[in-house]
Amino acid sequence: MKIAMMTNNYKPFVAGVAISVERLAKSLRKMGHQVVVFAPDYNDQPEEEDVVRYRALMKGVAGGFSVPNPLDPEIEQKFREGNFDVIHVHHPMMIGDTARYLSWKYQVPMVFTYHTRYEQYLHYVGLSALKGIMPFYIRNCTRSCDVVVAPTPLMKSYLEEIQLKNVIRVLPTGLERESFFPDEEKAAGLRKELLGDRRYLFCTVARLAKEKNLEFLLRSMKLRKESLGGDFRLALIGDGPYKKELLKQVKALGLTEEVVFVGKVPNQEIKNYCHAADLFVFASRSETQGIVLLESMAAGTPVLAVRASGTEDVVIDGVNGYMTEASETEFNCQLIDILEKKELEVLRQGARETAMGYSCEQIAGEAVSLYSEAIRLRNGRRSFRLRTGRYGIIRRYA
Repeated sequence: MKIAMMTNNYKPFVAGVAISVERLAKSLRKMGHQVVVFAPDYNDQPEEEDVVRYRALMKGVAGGFSVPNPLDPEIEQKFREGNFDVIHVHHPMMIGDTARYLSWKYQVPMVFTYHTRYEQYLHYVGLSALKGIMPFYIRNCTRSCDVVVAPTPLMKSYLEEIQLKNVIRVLPTGLERESFFPDEEKAAGLRKELLGDRRYLFCTVARLAKEKNLEFLLRSMKLRKESLGGDFRLALIGDGPYKKELLKQVKALGLTEEVVFVGKVPNQEIKNYCHAADLFVFASRSETQGIVLLESMAAGTPVLAVRASGTEDVVIDGVNGYMTEASETEFNCQLIDILEKKELEVLRQGARETAMGYSCEQIAGEAVSLYSEAIRLRNGRRSFRLRTGRYGIIRRYA
């Protein structure tokens, strides 16, 4: 099968969608399928076969993001040459507009993955006032899609709530085999380096941005220090536009000795940092699928997280971690409870077992079934129109 994978962001930019696209493309290629990723230009990007880099309007925005130019004629030229069986687009706007046009013009079936609750990111472009119309916008964007994909069951429920009329299927982001095998020696070295003479090491992986709710973790750590002293270190792994503000808050809360800003870490090294920690802590409420939670679990580290849509599909209380409401007091109490009850070994085993259900190979096989379903649905509609003569008026961006 020939698959055109279209995205507004890709490596070297570090984000959940970019990771999801890369892993799925890689796994599909291993199965023998031809996958071409259409992604924007970045500064210092790697040169790769089967990746079409289209022009960016701006580079280095908001921590390295490129603003794509979906009207770059290179996209259609390479698409036409590829003779693709299906389009899998990962964004509704920009490259999403181009994907819908190409799907209509060349009559290629289209699958769209709804990765992100976009209304939670409108403040970045000064459009917070448009939050209320996002459901209408998504319904309009998906009208011509053959299959819509949700990364979690809860996200599928949300799409049904906003009354999408499409066939909706669930397809999570997979975990690479290497995620399950951290380097024990490296992890031990990282633990010694980060922990020093402290007792417990907590870590989190997140883009340092406002919506990741990292201030919540800092305030929770302050409560931990006030109640039991500074017997811990929190490693913040990642970078982003909110780093300066977080540094100020760490100082104001008196946590300069307890909080370590690790910075960007190569994705293949994340497992070692997670394995080094006693607990992975997470406060984001804007995730659609907790990829970093699953990566932590694959490395054998349980999770303590704030209850949210992307978390509830992954974390099972008492099995692979715990969830709390958005209360720093409750979060701190649960943290103390986990450590005092010495549940970590039981939770580690449950975490690994949970992660095993998300292997890249399994997810890629399910993706192929979705693509086949999209092709059947498109062919079925085409056959119906031929039989009945019901073509109607086709709009460019229907």
